[in-house]
Amino acid sequence: MRTITDSFIGPRYRVYATPPGSTSRIRQLMPIVSALFIPMVWFMTSQATSDTAGAALDTDARVTLVVFAVAVWMWVFSAVSDTFVALSAASVLVLLGIISAEALFSPLGSETIWLLIGAFIISSAVTGSGLAIRVAVRISVGISSPRILVHVLTFATVLTAFVVPATSGRAALILPVFLAFSAVLPPWLLRVLAITLPSVVLFSAVASLIGAGAHLITEQILLDQGLEGFSFARWLLLGLPFALFSSHLAAEIILLALSDDQQRAQRLVITGKSLNQGRDQQPLGAKELRSLLVLGGVVILWFTESIHHIPPAMVAVLGALLAASPHIGTVDLAEAVRKIPWSLLLFMAATIAISQALTESGAVEILTSSLLQGLNGTMFVLVIIVVSAAAHLVIQSRSARSAVLIPIVVALAPAVGVNPVAAAFISTAAAGFCHTLPASAKPLAIFRGDDTGAKQNFDPSDLARMSLLMAPMFIAVTAVFAFYIWPALGLPLFN
Repeated sequence: MRTITDSFIGPRYRVYATPPGSTSRIRQLMPIVSALFIPMVWFMTSQATSDTAGAALDTDARVTLVVFAVAVWMWVFSAVSDTFVALSAASVLVLLGIISAEALFSPLGSETIWLLIGAFIISSAVTGSGLAIRVAVRISVGISSPRILVHVLTFATVLTAFVVPATSGRAALILPVFLAFSAVLPPWLLRVLAITLPSVVLFSAVASLIGAGAHLITEQILLDQGLEGFSFARWLLLGLPFALFSSHLAAEIILLALSDDQQRAQRLVITGKSLNQGRDQQPLGAKELRSLLVLGGVVILWFTESIHHIPPAMVAVLGALLAASPHIGTVDLAEAVRKIPWSLLLFMAATIAISQALTESGAVEILTSSLLQGLNGTMFVLVIIVVSAAAHLVIQSRSARSAVLIPIVVALAPAVGVNPVAAAFISTAAAGFCHTLPASAKPLAIFRGDDTGAKQNFDPSDLARMSLLMAPMFIAVTAVFAFYIWPALGLPLFN
């Protein structure tokens, strides 16, 4: 059975899967009704072929679309792991001769995979060093205003996007900090932080190229299509302002919605001893210092690639070797390797192969001809934002959402005059909204606490209410950045 600390694979149920004891007819019928549409994909594409001048979809394209539709249905409605579904779909495409076996195997040796392997080993060293608690004590001691504390922790949480890959890993890094605060903060403020911190983890992932596995899926799909990818520095330039703005707005919305004026006016008393369970703060130890130096060196090298020209994946591998070396390192290599979410890496390889099949088979041509009727460039971008933000309601894995949406977005964008690289980045950023249910994202499940209800840090109804308040803000902010801020920062929206 999968646990909430799993770094990739989602819950055992999907949004429309019938929960125990439920008698909802709609939830029972949705998987059945939607499954009936899968065979229709074959006949609908056949009709579209005859109706579309110059776009002759052959059998390979139609088969690819059917396999893709089955995979999406499994991701949405089944309890089968996302990785198993992706590997099965890619294997079917190989066996049918639509793509070569090399197309499935080669992504496992790509720079993207090695970048994640190195980054996860480094993050394992940082997580085990105790740096998170030390930093929390340093920045929080002496703060007396609840609002200031919420925003200081929000800012610190945003910065963890450069430390730990994947949102679940960042949530696991921050959870001990939240638990340390449980001894010194009033219950109402703990409830605010229990929703704010995982929400910021999700919103701020876009700050860094390694902030979520979905980002690297997007990057690899763009490169496979012969399009321009993103360096660490360029992603930082585009993603960090958006991450900071949306995260602090979300934190303020949650604070205002879950507290009153009297509570926000309370004065806090936070000391280093109280956060350290009655112990005085010790000086920075050698293990912590070495972890900090390795992490700092790796991050600096990532963002100065244009100067030294060392590939980011090579930097990550070198950093991992230092972090696990016998005399300098702070983590055992074998133990760190066991903690790498190999399911995520296999999922990435399989979805990249599926994306290649969609392109090479000609399946994207029918999508271009049938999905863009009546849409101009502006409407297309707005649809991308709304669909990407709402997709978490049916596909709970962030990586799976990118695997479904990015190939389609990249294929459709040029037909309406939109830069496909910009469209892919916008969709990836918008997919960061996944706050409606505790099961919508791993960080929310991690921070919610005990499923029995005895030790829950927040109620699902609180989360649903925050989602309704944050969704309009997030969609509006994403649209403003898409049309105005990101083009000004060097990512043109229209060709």
